[in-house]
Amino acid sequence: MDGVAKITINRPPLNILNVETLTEMTTALAKAQKDDDVMMVVVKGSGDRAFSAGVDVSDHLPDKIDKTLEVFHNAVHSLISIDKPTIAMVNGLALGGGCEVAVACDMVVASEKAQFGQPEIKVGAIPTVAAALFPKLIARKKAFELIFTGDTLSAADAKQIGLVNEVVPTDKLVEATNGLVNKLKEKSPVVLKFVKRAVFQGLDLGFKEALDGVTDIYVKSLIRTEDGVEGLKAFLEKRKPEWKGK
Repeated sequence: MDGVAKITINRPPLNILNVETLTEMTTALAKAQKDDDVMMVVVKGSGDRAFSAGVDVSDHLPDKIDKTLEVFHNAVHSLISIDKPTIAMVNGLALGGGCEVAVACDMVVASEKAQFGQPEIKVGAIPTVAAALFPKLIARKKAFELIFTGDTLSAADAKQIGLVNEVVPTDKLVEATNGLVNKLKEKSPVVLKFVKRAVFQGLDLGFKEALDGVTDIYVKSLIRTEDGVEGLKAFLEKRKPEWKGK
């Protein structure tokens, strides 16, 4: 699809994450960040059993954990920091690190058979990204419940608590994801970039500091772009904007 970078976790049948796969994901995201022709990124798993069932449990052992967390955290930081919308297309299991990668994306489209969960507690491990990210995405008490119990959620339940944007029948998953992609493609890529930056810069700040930060991005950066002015002029002139991505 034009303007869309597709990243596939390709270790069937369960697309278990390892150092090599996570490193490749980070590299792919860096390439997408630098490519002006890429407007957004879609992340999915190969096959129909799993988006990803998580990081290999053996990679949590003392002799491997440092390297595992380093490359895993790099991949998640890349998903969050890339200046382009990211969409997870989830079909099947999204557990452990797989769940964390999915919800680290800006939006999640899931099939009805998708399942989400952080089972690390069951093997005496900590879901590091979920521990840091879930309280920012969903109610704190629900975040504790999911991390403490390791319970698995249906796609419908994940949507209800705010981890998922849309749930569709399995045979409609690609269509629904493409529909969301097409909605975003109607927008200016440069405006989307600054909107994403504005949202993330304020997550850990008080309201005033966050609002000041958004204002700086808007006034000092976005409104000085061609698309920032074009959208306003098009509205005033009662016409469809002609985005240039500048």
